[in-house]
Amino acid sequence: MTSLHRHDRSASPVGAQARQNDAVGADAVVRCAQTPPGTGKDGTTPLAALPLQDRPGARLSGSCDLDTRQTLSAALGVVIGIPGPVVHLDLSAVAFLDTAAVAALVQASAALNGEGRRLLLHDPPYSLRKVVEMFPDECAALEVAA
Repeated sequence: MTSLHRHDRSASPVGAQARQNDAVGADAVVRCAQTPPGTGKDGTTPLAALPLQDRPGARLSGSCDLDTRQTLSAALGVVIGIPGPVVHLDLSAVAFLDTAAVAALVQASAALNGEGRRLLLHDPPYSLRKVVEMFPDECAALEVAA
């Protein structure tokens, strides 16, 4: 994972808690990523997204693959709309990211970078690290917290 940029964990910027408590944004993350309970047809956990309580961003859980591609796209659309210079995406509960999901993360990161902001990934799964190893130039926009 040497090609990913690593950053020290730092305190949230001033006003981040106020932005995080924005009920409209938080509700939007939950609504866009709701999936039926249970498991997918292949035994994987459906993708879900919830707002982070301690900083601006969201926590994804489940698997990001063909079956959840629309849910991931909707969740990332909401995530990049969260205000602040740094938006956090906790991936600690994500079991798997396919290459299209990694590409969606790269696009979301590039969109925020274009606005002078950052998407900071936390605890990415092994599958993300493997895709980055295979496509380091294409994944250069991804930043992972130390």
